Amino acid sequence: MNNLQKIRGMFPALSRKVYGKDLVYLDNAATSQRPQSVIDLWNDITAHSNANIHRAVHRLADEATQAYEGARDAVKEFINAQFREEVIMTSGTTASINLVAFSFGEAFISEGDEVIVSAVEHHSNIVPWQMMCKRKGAVLKVLPVDDEGHLMVDQLNSLLTDKTKIIAISHISNVLGIVNPVKQIIDICHSRNVPVLIDGAQGIVHCKVDVQDLDCDFYAFSGHKLYAATGTGVLYGKKKWLDAMPPYMGGGEMVGTVTFEETTYAPLPMKFEAGTQNLSSIPTLKPALEMVNSLNNNELINNIDAIRDYLLDFFQKDERIRLYGVPRGTNEEKIPLFSFSVTGVHHEDLALILDKMGIAVRSGQMCAEPLMDRFGVTGMLTPMLGRAALSWIVDMTSFGTTIGFLYVCAAAWKFAKIEGNKKVQAWGLAGVICSLIFFFLMAIPGSASALYKEAYIALGAWIALGVIFYLAQKKEYIGK
Repeated sequence: MNNLQKIRGMFPALSRKVYGKDLVYLDNAATSQRPQSVIDLWNDITAHSNANIHRAVHRLADEATQAYEGARDAVKEFINAQFREEVIMTSGTTASINLVAFSFGEAFISEGDEVIVSAVEHHSNIVPWQMMCKRKGAVLKVLPVDDEGHLMVDQLNSLLTDKTKIIAISHISNVLGIVNPVKQIIDICHSRNVPVLIDGAQGIVHCKVDVQDLDCDFYAFSGHKLYAATGTGVLYGKKKWLDAMPPYMGGGEMVGTVTFEETTYAPLPMKFEAGTQNLSSIPTLKPALEMVNSLNNNELINNIDAIRDYLLDFFQKDERIRLYGVPRGTNEEKIPLFSFSVTGVHHEDLALILDKMGIAVRSGQMCAEPLMDRFGVTGMLTPMLGRAALSWIVDMTSFGTTIGFLYVCAAAWKFAKIEGNKKVQAWGLAGVICSLIFFFLMAIPGSASALYKEAYIALGAWIALGVIFYLAQKKEYIGK
């Protein structure tokens, strides 16, 4: 058993079959599968240490608290935060960004102030800032992206003004897979005394993140993309900002003292962790991060890089595929995440065909509708695989559907003629004509709708098999 097989065996979900096929899970940009170590810890806490944290002194509560705070310590070390109080536990990246948008907005943003996001952002790094701007009377500005998916950083200085209070930008786009120059952006913003929030939902998975080296003011990410349980997230924030920001929510455990006249707040990190936390899921961050560290070896990294380079080359060579997010220099600018569209084929159709083959991919707008509008598409497909066999299937399906439509329209025309229904007869004839046009456009090599060249071979083979079957059964059919 090689290392890759051994790693795959750690994830129970990858042993199942879908429609009789071995599961090929390629939707990791949305959420990752969980290793057995994460599942075991979640089950153990749920079964044996299910108690509220930070409150009671009994044994179960102490065990639950230790597991929860152990995860915080693991995160601190993983991202190299200076203080453990700078690590706030949330339900995910979305919750982390909403926390900053609300609390930072309340403390530092007034009417007429400005917030900058980029054109490649996930909805979770757009909508919270829109809501805050609307509430405070601030202005939302957008850093544009070029045709290859690269942020136009050269325009950042012109966007920054004395009214700019914060910039929120993704480390890596969940659509394009391009690693943004966040260190450069942070340096530019800090030279103008503007703090920076990094949406690290994809970045934390594919990059070694050192928040002190980056010098970012906030870094938000999810645990469930890092093999942890769902409902887990982290907000890193520099202590100076978190201390100055008001709480996002009020309630249990975020308080110091409470009277009807006034409430004081608990120190960090409890100030931002009101109520009962996800006490069975948050602790799974620790074994998940241990899994990430164990996978950080040269053999696996070289394997991933080879797959990325192969797929990048493949997608760029096929003229019918439009790839979104192309590295300019080295391939290291791009993670092994590929979003593409295929000329003349709907992305949902491709996704459904792949699903029947046991291959799980994401299709649609990827929670990035403004970016879809930027590239003039209604949706994309995000897998990590080649397409040749799929193209043949799609082509043959289109061809077969056209023939089926031709037969239906011809039958409608024939029966309408017998019944003397001229209106239906006309519609049937129109359908026959359209079907014939579509048929010939697909059948003629070099036309705008020509089939993939291998599909002609497959079509010829199917026709030959059909003729052989017909000749073999001819006498029986004629006799009946």
